[in-house]
Amino acid sequence: MRFHSLTLAAASAALLAPTMPPPTPPPTLEGATAHREADVSAADLLSKVRECAAVSRGRYRSDSGAPATIQVCGARDAVFWKADMDIDCDGRRTRHCNRRTDPYFSAATAYQQSDGRYLSAERLPYIVVPAPSRLWNPLDHGIRGGSVAAVVYEGRVRYAVVGDVGPDDMIGEASYAAAEALGISPDPHGGGTASGVTYIVFTDTRVKPIEDHAAAVATGERLAREFVHGKRYLHGK
Repeated sequence: MRFHSLTLAAASAALLAPTMPPPTPPPTLEGATAHREADVSAADLLSKVRECAAVSRGRYRSDSGAPATIQVCGARDAVFWKADMDIDCDGRRTRHCNRRTDPYFSAATAYQQSDGRYLSAERLPYIVVPAPSRLWNPLDHGIRGGSVAAVVYEGRVRYAVVGDVGPDDMIGEASYAAAEALGISPDPHGGGTASGVTYIVFTDTRVKPIEDHAAAVATGERLAREFVHGKRYLHGK
């Protein structure tokens, strides 16, 4: 805790004042509410996505050849799905994301940075959404490159952006950096996890530039509070 130094006059007044300190006022309701809303836990977010009101017209596969069991669901100001996590290592070549480490490596991502370069899967936490199809069109819900997402796994919450587009019949994929932040093996050849990941994407949101992860975190934390507490803050989305 930081303390401000007393001026000489204030110090003198303090010495002349009665020794009995004034009673401490009780905390205001506003202050207590602000404190409660300071952090949003994984449990808080998961409590809001227990029920699925499907917005997809069918179900997605988690992997090629797997049964189609995953629906995209709608909630207030968000869409969500519960799936596995495959590792996307596409985009700029880095130490851990290249043709040697990833047999399916692509040097491009669906979206680009403000400088025109493709995203770095190793450095930027992002998630992958399926390409528009008869099952679901993300654009219908304001989901595009730079949209903000909260990703929940085993009690952890991490914030990311929509950074790439995958096959139109599969869902459940995120970047090397997103997996690593969640404690999931980010190895593009054998990493990821088979289940237990919840992806919550906030509708009609966007981080610019897309590579500004600090902005994604700050925006994601605010949107998560709004999502959990059912409020809209004065500074908007």
